[in-house]
Amino acid sequence: MKLRRTVVVSAIAGALSAVTTVPVHANQRITEYPLPTRPSYPPNITSGPDGNLWFTQPFSENTAPDYIGRITTRGDVSEYPIPATPSEPWDITSGPDGNLWFTDFEGNKIGLITTRGAITEYPVPTAYSNPVAITSGPDGNLWFTEEYNPGKIGRITTGGAISEYPVPTAYSEPWDITSGPDGNLWFTEYTGNKIGRITTEGAITEYPIPTVESEPQGITSGPDGNLWFTEHFGDNIGRITTGGAVIEYPIPTADSIPEGIVSGPDGNLWFTETIANKIGRITTEGAITEYSVPTVGSGPYGIASGPDKRVWFAEFSGGQIGALRPSASLPRPNNA
Repeated sequence: MKLRRTVVVSAIAGALSAVTTVPVHANQRITEYPLPTRPSYPPNITSGPDGNLWFTQPFSENTAPDYIGRITTRGDVSEYPIPATPSEPWDITSGPDGNLWFTDFEGNKIGLITTRGAITEYPVPTAYSNPVAITSGPDGNLWFTEEYNPGKIGRITTGGAISEYPVPTAYSEPWDITSGPDGNLWFTEYTGNKIGRITTEGAITEYPIPTVESEPQGITSGPDGNLWFTEHFGDNIGRITTGGAVIEYPIPTADSIPEGIVSGPDGNLWFTETIANKIGRITTEGAITEYSVPTVGSGPYGIASGPDKRVWFAEFSGGQIGALRPSASLPRPNNA
């Protein structure tokens, strides 16, 4: 294994910003919190082991450093700079070790950040593989996708040891990945137009999607024991059983460009519509409802279920973090 390079970031250093934000927009369901660093382009977000939400901030001010961000359920934001360059933190997930793990797309690394802000990065063995998405696996390891050269699924232990497994379809651009209800990992193949399954031993099976060139993007485990995914250009939400049977549900808004998807606290699936600027909800029976994001052109992208029973999302173009209450009857948080 390559020698790891460790970078420790102090939670109280001057380079770290910690401010209390005020919602820039709020309506009956959605509250938005602007980020301190402007411009900022957060793509992905996850629920952390500390009761906060954690997100990635590449392209911050178009200069180094990029950041890993943390936001409390009250809207307090902290930013932790990644000193190493080049970097482009993209996806982030909670690990089995009580830390957060993220992909560094441009740096070709997998990163770890503690809840106190200490960062460690591990180089991916394959050069220019560009790791994209990451998730916690059922085997106590982290699993990630490598978009290029020519497309692999990676596994990293909490000690930093990395294994790689080539995807059978060459140059399929594996994108998102999630832990399935069957003890396997499931992933999307953006240009391969397939859903992949990989066992914890590394055996891969692929399932084609009926819609041609649908460009599957996000994927998550649903409350019904199936996997649910978004079709970037197919404008569908897809469902695949653990046996490989696929059903697709058209999104009412045309050219919506769905990206992230997550199981919500209400027993439904929630997804982002980046171009339509909406958050969508789909029931396990396939009924879809859409909610407009207050900030026009905010470009919602990644989405996560929060500890406060709200659905949280990253606004890639808006430089904000949004939170949606699945039920209008739920009480608002104190600052919303």
